[in-house]
Amino acid sequence: MKAREVKRAQMCAKYAEKREALKKAGDWAALDKLPKNSSPCRKHNRCSITGRPKGYMRAFGLSRIQFREMASQGLIPGVKKASW
Repeated sequence: MKAREVKRAQMCAKYAEKREALKKAGDWAALDKLPKNSSPCRKHNRCSITGRPKGYMRAFGLSRIQFREMASQGLIPGVKKASW
């Protein structure tokens, strides 16, 4: 799944200019003929370590599970587990 997301990101970057030009021209038929995965809305945020799609923390690029493990080990600067 991680490889599929990388492929989508590359395809999105490859067709970005062409998609923008077709949108400005209003050529919806030509836009429809481009590959589906070239659309930026098909990209999905995933954990950079595990590839988990759910529980993603945008600020760190990690899933909640990896974030907690790394924070507990002190691997994320400026983050520590709360205790009171």
